[in-house]
Amino acid sequence: MTAKNLVLLGATGSIGENALRIVQAHPDRLKLLAIAGKRRWKPLAKIAKDFAVKHVGIFDDDALAEARASGEFAADTVFYAGLEGLEELACLPEADMVADAVVGTLSLKPALAALNCGKDLALASKEILVMAGKFVTAKAREKNVRILPMDSEHNAIFQCLHGEKMEHVEKLILTASGGPFRDYTAAQMETVTLEAALKHPNWDMGPKVTIDSSTMANKGLEVIEAHWLFGKGREAIDVVVHPQSIVHSMVRYVDGSVLAHLSPPIMTFAIQHALLYPERAAGVDAPCDFTQALQLDFRPPDYGRFPCLRLAMEAMAAEGVAPAVFNASNEVAVDAFVAGKIGYCDIAKTIEATLEAIPAQDPDSLDDIIAADTEARRLAAEQCQLMV
Repeated sequence: MTAKNLVLLGATGSIGENALRIVQAHPDRLKLLAIAGKRRWKPLAKIAKDFAVKHVGIFDDDALAEARASGEFAADTVFYAGLEGLEELACLPEADMVADAVVGTLSLKPALAALNCGKDLALASKEILVMAGKFVTAKAREKNVRILPMDSEHNAIFQCLHGEKMEHVEKLILTASGGPFRDYTAAQMETVTLEAALKHPNWDMGPKVTIDSSTMANKGLEVIEAHWLFGKGREAIDVVVHPQSIVHSMVRYVDGSVLAHLSPPIMTFAIQHALLYPERAAGVDAPCDFTQALQLDFRPPDYGRFPCLRLAMEAMAAEGVAPAVFNASNEVAVDAFVAGKIGYCDIAKTIEATLEAIPAQDPDSLDDIIAADTEARRLAAEQCQLMV
């Protein structure tokens, strides 16, 4: 296997950090060609030094100016600025794969640029497919390149589908840990604090994803993402609460057989599979130990206590711009909760009010999606003000 030249967007986040562990463990298979981050330039400088990376993108203008003046990057470093810089990195001629580890919708245009330039896309940013799955998947088909999921649930489904015919698939079953409040009553949910919402029982993730996991909005985003990745509709996608986070997802076939993917709740398993696909190599973390006692529990989700999951399902069924509206309003509401402007249960209320205010029309272009995203953010911010 010839080493793949990798562009890593979001190199300083939790997904990026795990991807770097994998690159470091497999220098004969992966070469880090370029890195990018939003504003934390000091970690980027260390990564650039440790991996001898010449191409560095920094989204924030002030952070980029500091980085240029710092003297902490090699003299031959080529800097890339803003959104256009990320798009340039995604299209570097030497690149074989772009790994999108950016949380949120910031990397939508760079991801599309990568696909348009014929690069395989290893994707952890679920918001991109939620917002613009119609256009992202169409571009991948047009350019005959692959979208390889780095999310554990979608990577698990991807592996369970390997070698099978899609017409034989009856159900995609995404597992959810249920987050820290899976056993809370509705009354207890009203008292949730930011500190509590940031403590996930199984996974070590960034704050946005951790809060989304606690509301199960994250699972809702993943349902919509699964629709675009695997071409299955709402009726063929289920969610089941699995507190141990050992079974990452399952596929049920028309004959009743169920294939499941198991690994510890550590990001590196899915990330490595996506980066090295179609090859495999020794993992960087210990696998499940079946010589020890292991209990696996499953139960249906409670849509009453976790309305964000219900709203995501409804947005996917409505189609059009509704998933983009769900995603944008959730981002605004989570930011407001983190800032102490609204309560925990107001997150779902904000999403629902915003979805009701914007018609779920079918987008004709990416501009239509961006316009819906912008309007959803405006309305969600107004809704948060009303809750103060």
